[in-house]
Amino acid sequence: MDIISDLAVYGYAGLFLASFLASTVLPLGSEALLLLLINEGFDPMSLVIVATLGNYGGACTTYYIGLVGRKDLIEKYLSISQQHLNNAEKWFKKYGVYSLLFTWIPLIGDAITAMGGIMRLDFKIFSIFVFLGKFLRYLVFAYMFLGII
Repeated sequence: MDIISDLAVYGYAGLFLASFLASTVLPLGSEALLLLLINEGFDPMSLVIVATLGNYGGACTTYYIGLVGRKDLIEKYLSISQQHLNNAEKWFKKYGVYSLLFTWIPLIGDAITAMGGIMRLDFKIFSIFVFLGKFLRYLVFAYMFLGII
């Protein structure tokens, strides 16, 4: 069995864990688990909220690691290269805090999150933009699957 099927057994808790890990240490796509659970009859809006909270929690962890200046942990455990951090810094210079709406984008998203911590962005601002971006991503994804959007 693969990790998505293994986590599906745990329903909402499995989705929370997958979403958290996808936003921190594993290149894991929690969207597949979201779709699997929708297909199994779980409430789509509840799944969107759980996935958002898990992914946001992972982003907060990455923010904190950046905040305390642990570039060694960022590169080793979060697999975020110096080049990705440089790209994230360019995004911040160009788009400001609105960059945080795109922390869900593979490769650059985790770097944007870490850079938020490195740059010591206000955590309230960080939270609003990151949570909103991740929520909208899961919401669109779930409802596209259901054929509503």
